[in-house]
Amino acid sequence: RALGADRGRACGDGAFQRVGEKIMAAEQKERILRFYRGSEGEETAIRLLDLAEAVMKTAKFRISAFLDPYGQEIAETICASYDGIQLDFDGGYTGAERQRAMLRHQDFRGTPDGFAIACVEASWNGQFARLTHRDVLGAVMGLGIERELIGDILPAPDTAKIICDAKIADFIVNNLTMIGAVGAKAALSNLEEIAPREERTKEIRATVASLRLDSIVAAGFGISRSRAADDIAADKVKLNWQSAGSASKTIKEGDVLSMRGRGRLEVTEVRGQTKKGRTVVVLNRFF
Repeated sequence: RALGADRGRACGDGAFQRVGEKIMAAEQKERILRFYRGSEGEETAIRLLDLAEAVMKTAKFRISAFLDPYGQEIAETICASYDGIQLDFDGGYTGAERQRAMLRHQDFRGTPDGFAIACVEASWNGQFARLTHRDVLGAVMGLGIERELIGDILPAPDTAKIICDAKIADFIVNNLTMIGAVGAKAALSNLEEIAPREERTKEIRATVASLRLDSIVAAGFGISRSRAADDIAADKVKLNWQSAGSASKTIKEGDVLSMRGRGRLEVTEVRGQTKKGRTVVVLNRFF
């Protein structure tokens, strides 16, 4: 009778423990969602949380859609909140900006078959048209393909390599026949042929009237402050991979600014003020 009582107590303790773990997990999920609610990262956080919960439930692995650097930060934040989840990234080649995340349970003993990434090469007659990253992306999304299924696009004078989810590679090959008004052909390409990304950098030392976003953009990209404000208002500038919003935002060390068609800028150092009250900044511009 005593042994039965001990077993009953042990089962009861186990049940209470499981209930407690579920409550803690729910509270943890809500804290993360509350942090990202109303931001550009909200939908990404929801999807990644669903993947994390699936990994914990099945003790296996899940692979995300392609994530920009901000999405990758969200993935790191979420996985750090779950004991037992290991996180890896891959974008198809060394130095890729957009990458897929693999969330893997620490007890999973299998071997995932890669990140399911493929490369499609589009080609056209470069004598008649100069197509850009934006042209190629628009043509691919014009096929009804979601942005999250597309990784980096690497344009050249008459070709572009399109990194994508392996499941849609054949669809792109069979249907991408036009880019803008230009006829195009598409074929599968080898990821191993893509050279690692090499970015040119330039250090810029400047003095600015303030640490406002428009001041830093103007100094870093070599444009007027009014032009910078216009581009920010037109959503051509991102701050830490999110829409910049207001030109009056205050910038700090470590912030990353990107501008459509002009590259990326990192605020390396904010120094003291000059005698005239201007602030000295050191910026690193990536091309």
